Amino acid sequence: MFADRAKIYVRSGKGGDGHVSFRREKYVANGGPDGGDGGKGGDIIFQVDKGMNGLTDFRHIRKYIAENGEEGGKRRCHGRDGADLIIRVPEGTVLREENSGKIVADLSGENTRVTVLHGGRGGLGNMHYATATMQVPKYAKPGQEAQELYLLMELKVIADVGLVGYPNVGKSTFLTRVSNARPEIADYPFTTINPHLGVVDFDGIDGFIIADIPGLIEGASEGVGLGHSFLRHIERTKVILHIVDAASVEGRDPVEDIKTICHELETYDPEIAKRPWVIAANKTDALTDEETDDVIKRLKEAFSDQAVGVFPISAVSGKGIKEVLICLKEILSKLPQEVTVFEPEFEYTYDANADLPYTVEVNSEGEYVVEGPRIEKMLGYTNLDSEKGFGFFQEFLKKSGILDDLEKAGIQEGDTVRMYGLAFDYYK
Repeated sequence: MFADRAKIYVRSGKGGDGHVSFRREKYVANGGPDGGDGGKGGDIIFQVDKGMNGLTDFRHIRKYIAENGEEGGKRRCHGRDGADLIIRVPEGTVLREENSGKIVADLSGENTRVTVLHGGRGGLGNMHYATATMQVPKYAKPGQEAQELYLLMELKVIADVGLVGYPNVGKSTFLTRVSNARPEIADYPFTTINPHLGVVDFDGIDGFIIADIPGLIEGASEGVGLGHSFLRHIERTKVILHIVDAASVEGRDPVEDIKTICHELETYDPEIAKRPWVIAANKTDALTDEETDDVIKRLKEAFSDQAVGVFPISAVSGKGIKEVLICLKEILSKLPQEVTVFEPEFEYTYDANADLPYTVEVNSEGEYVVEGPRIEKMLGYTNLDSEKGFGFFQEFLKKSGILDDLEKAGIQEGDTVRMYGLAFDYYK
């Protein structure tokens, strides 16, 4: 079964933690810190696979997690980097962040390979934190946390021409006649529930792609019927070919059909409605020449200022089809050749200070000592003499997890906490 939507969870690899160790060798006194760096976590990469034509696989496997980086080791040993995870998708796949709906990436055109999530950086070992005043640092930088997203995947068909029209007007028959596509054809509503692509190869006319897109009904722009499933696939097409039932076999008026479809397109996306379009009045084999002329006259009078051309055709016999294709080819030759690619709107951001290291230890006097680059950096830009600054300081201790670590270390109310010359009593 063709699938054009899916929801998945992706997570990059966490960076490996830096290591805390000290050089201890015979005949080497005070060897100093030698903890190695952690390895980088694996990236989440999406890559176009030309052999795929649907998102079915993603309805069965919904979690994709890259490998974590390895922790650093003794003697300055660097942890191994985590392996990247490459996720293969069909061309035309658009990835959106679930909550905001913003576009993360569009795998179309030249965007055949996109890194969506970056693996966390490996943490620095304690060998990097030795200073003149801190010669035995007992802390190392933890690996940067993994990035994670819930993604909504949409497959938007990439075609030069999109066939639109009500069910049973002959779109599938037309596509079969002009290309190598073989969609299912039968006489009941919504036979075509999946988009079908065909490469035009008809009597010397070739080189462009036509998509037979699921039938449209009134209210599609509000999601009625196949609704957005139809409209989503027409967003990339450069030219629209309206196919109508000139013989009104099912009692519908071809002029009203086109007005309804144009209204739905404009409601969904005004830019789509502005694209050039052509009318093919199908099933003229069921009409006399005089009846055909009347239908074509009505269509031209109604849409002469909008449609590039109006053509009587018979998808069954092939009559008039070549003229339609020549018109489409001429329109396409005047349009830019690039594929419509949707620009990214979502950017993943980190808290720059979240992975700076710190330690919580109890000294010989029973004081709880908190040290490390994260503490130094916070104290460097916080004015504790002001009420607002002290409030920020308290919030920092809570959100950073320092208060939790103090409680795990056994701190009690009234105990002293010391941070680089700052001392205060602990109270909840």
